[in-house]
Amino acid sequence: MEPRFGALGADEERGASRSSRVVELGSRAGVPESHAVLRAERISKSFAGVRALHDVDFELRHGEVHALMGENGAGKSTLMKILAGVHTSYAGTIAVEGQAAAFSGVRDAEEAGVAIIHQELNLVPELSVADNIFLGREPLIGGVWIDRRRMVRAAERLLTRLGVAIAPDTRISGLRVGEQQLVEIAKALSLNARILIMDEPTSALSSSECETLFKIVRQLASEGVAIIYTSHRIEEVMELADRVTVLRDGRGVVTAPIDELSRGAIISAMVGREMAANERGIAVKDGAVVLAVADLTLDTLGPHGWRRTLHGVSFELKRGEILGIGGLLGSGRTEILESIFGVARGWRSGRIAIEGAAVEIASPADAYRLGVALVSEDRKERGLHLAASICDNVALPSIGALSRFGLRAFARERALAADMVKRLSVRCTGIGQEAAALSGGNQQKVVIGKWLATEPRILLLDEPTRGIDIGAKQEIYRLIFDLAAQGLGIIVVTSEMPELLLLSDRILVMCEGRQTGILAREQATQETVMRLAAPGMANWSQEAVS
Repeated sequence: MEPRFGALGADEERGASRSSRVVELGSRAGVPESHAVLRAERISKSFAGVRALHDVDFELRHGEVHALMGENGAGKSTLMKILAGVHTSYAGTIAVEGQAAAFSGVRDAEEAGVAIIHQELNLVPELSVADNIFLGREPLIGGVWIDRRRMVRAAERLLTRLGVAIAPDTRISGLRVGEQQLVEIAKALSLNARILIMDEPTSALSSSECETLFKIVRQLASEGVAIIYTSHRIEEVMELADRVTVLRDGRGVVTAPIDELSRGAIISAMVGREMAANERGIAVKDGAVVLAVADLTLDTLGPHGWRRTLHGVSFELKRGEILGIGGLLGSGRTEILESIFGVARGWRSGRIAIEGAAVEIASPADAYRLGVALVSEDRKERGLHLAASICDNVALPSIGALSRFGLRAFARERALAADMVKRLSVRCTGIGQEAAALSGGNQQKVVIGKWLATEPRILLLDEPTRGIDIGAKQEIYRLIFDLAAQGLGIIVVTSEMPELLLLSDRILVMCEGRQTGILAREQATQETVMRLAAPGMANWSQEAVS
C-alpha cells in the first residue's frame, strides 16, 4: 500500500493548490461553540514521583486556534505529548470526535489525524528537505522504488505554500535553525492532520516568516483544522488565538476566549503574580572601548559556491554597554558573533581589537584566553551536554584553570557550580541534576553560568531568551542588566523587536550581510529598525546615528 501524502499530496493529483487562498485570509476563523474535535478530561501524569499534570481538562473545537500557555515546567509539553501519542501512560481520558482514544504511539495518533510539531527539531541532518518531509511515507512506484519526482514536487509545493525559498533537494545540515523549523512545519502539514499541535513554532523565525505562518494557521483553521498553539510570545497569541488555556504548576488555571483576556491577565495567570517592566537605567556614556571591530568580512561556501555573508562590518563596544544587533533572519547577525568567537565557517578578514590591542581569534580557545564568551542560539545542540550534570556543564570551559598538576579538582568544580546555581537562581534539585531535566529557562541560565565562570570581559548572546517563558525571560533580562552594570561589554542578537529595544543601549542593524546603521537608544523605534533591516534599504546607513 502506498503511503498517503494527505491533502497536500492530493492537491498535486488534482493539479490544484490551496496556497493562493492563504494570503487572502486576514481575520480569525469563526469557532463554533459546540462541536469539540478533542476532549481531554482529568489528565494526570508523573515522572519519577514528580507530578507534572494534576487533573487537567482541555477541549479543542473544530476550526479553533487554541493557545496553550504557561511557564516552563507548567506541564504544557507533557499535555501536548500525551495528546500526540508520545506519552502513552497517564491517568484520565481522551476522546477524538466523540470516540474514546488511547494512542499506542505517535503513528497511532497520526492515523487518528493528530500531528505535532516539536519545538526541538526532529530532522535527519544528512538527508534532503524532501526526504525529511516524507520520511517513512515516501511515494512508491510499483510498491518498490521511491518516486522521487513526485516527492520533490510535493515538497516544493509545501515550501512554496509557506513562502520559503528552499530547494527540496537541499541537505538539512546546510540550513539555519529558522529554515529547519519551516521544514518541520511543512512536514506536519503534509500529514493532512485534523488536529495540529504546534510547540513554539515561531521561536526561530523572522517577523516576515512569522506573518506567513500566521496566515497559514488561519487558513488551516478556516478549513476546519483544530490547532493547539503554544508560544511564550504573548503578542502573537493575542493576535492569533481564539481561546487560551493557561497551565501553572501542572494545573489548569484559566480557559477563556482571547477577547476576554488582557496581556496582564495572561501573565498574571502564568506566573501567579504581576510582572514589573524592566528598565535598563542610564547607559554607560564614557566607558572605555573593550571591543573594536573594523571592516569585518566573511565569505562562506554554500551549495552554489562562495558568497559574501558579511560586507565590511565595523563597530565598537564599550565596557558596561549592551549593543543589540537587529535584522531579519539571514542578515548576518549570528555570523558577526561567530566571527568574533572564532567559529565562523569560511574565509574571514578584517580587524578585531580588545581593549586597544589587535588580536587574532582563530578558535574558541583563542576567544577564551582573550576573555570572550559566546552563548549560542541553540543551547541544546551547541550550549549544553544534556546527559551531563549541571556541575559538569558549568565547569567544562574552566576545567583547565581549576585543575591542579593535570588532575581535575572536583571539589573546586562543585564549588564553582554551586556558586553559579545560587548566583543565577537556577531551579534544580542540585548541581548533580542532568541538564536535560531542567526547564528551558534554567538550561539557558546554566549555559550563561558556564561562561560567566570563565570571568569574561565580553559576552556574546545569540537569541538568549529563545524558547523560554515570560518569567524566565524577565530573570534573564535582569541578569543581563546586572552583568552590564558590573562592567561587561555585552552584544545581544535577538529576533524579538520588543526585546531588542528593551535591552540595547545602541542597536547595530544588519540587512543582507551589510551594516545599515547604528542607532542610539533614544532614536531606536520598531519603525526605524525595520526600515533599516528590510531588503532594499542598504543605502540608508548615512541616516543612522553612530
